[in-house]
Amino acid sequence: MARVAVVTGGTRGIGAAISKGLKDAGYLVAANFGGNEEAAAMFSEETGIKTYKWSVADYEGCENGIKQVEADLGPVDVLVNNAGITRDAMFHRMTVQQWNDVIDTNLHGVFNMTHPVYPGMRERKWGRIINISSINGQKGQAGQTNYSASKAGDLGFTKALAQEGARFGVTVNAICPGYIATEMVKAIDEKILNEKIIPQIPVGRLGEPEEIARAVVFLASEDAGFITGSTLSANGGQFFV
Repeated sequence: MARVAVVTGGTRGIGAAISKGLKDAGYLVAANFGGNEEAAAMFSEETGIKTYKWSVADYEGCENGIKQVEADLGPVDVLVNNAGITRDAMFHRMTVQQWNDVIDTNLHGVFNMTHPVYPGMRERKWGRIINISSINGQKGQAGQTNYSASKAGDLGFTKALAQEGARFGVTVNAICPGYIATEMVKAIDEKILNEKIIPQIPVGRLGEPEEIARAVVFLASEDAGFITGSTLSANGGQFFV
């Protein structure tokens, strides 16, 4: 019987690639989205993957969303915490709202999604939790104290829960993408992209969403059962831990 996977922020960018990659690998996939209904409808029509709308920043919304997924597809075996937002500003200009919005989605969202599915994984003695962090959670980034703090928090969460879940067959790992060729990154001014960003990447190019998806598919597999508490850096050599 196919395992069930939930991907938050799973209808666009890296999340869409992850959803498609997991489906191609044989999983029953539920792709969560927070707001863009048109994009979600197009994604579902294109892929046949069922989409579900709720905000990962809302615990009750996550609980109800997961209950609906489980009613439709079955117990959640794989959770990919991919949903994330940016509200960039230099710290002296950052508002409380900008800080809270990012922390609520990128850090609280990981708790809100994992907390309802973890007991079932623990009871069934099998589960995969994969948190999509960021290179900026590892090295920091000016103008992103909120985002960097949230993504660094995701790494601490990963290491701690991995220790709790290990003896129950639940692995918890993180992936830290660098600059990936998503709509958001490709919208950056071409001059800045070519002269400031890509030269910092030793492999000389942006990553592709499918490269992150392949890493997720591996960590979600039976073959990755001895890997937990790990952080996989996928940044083209831009930053080494």
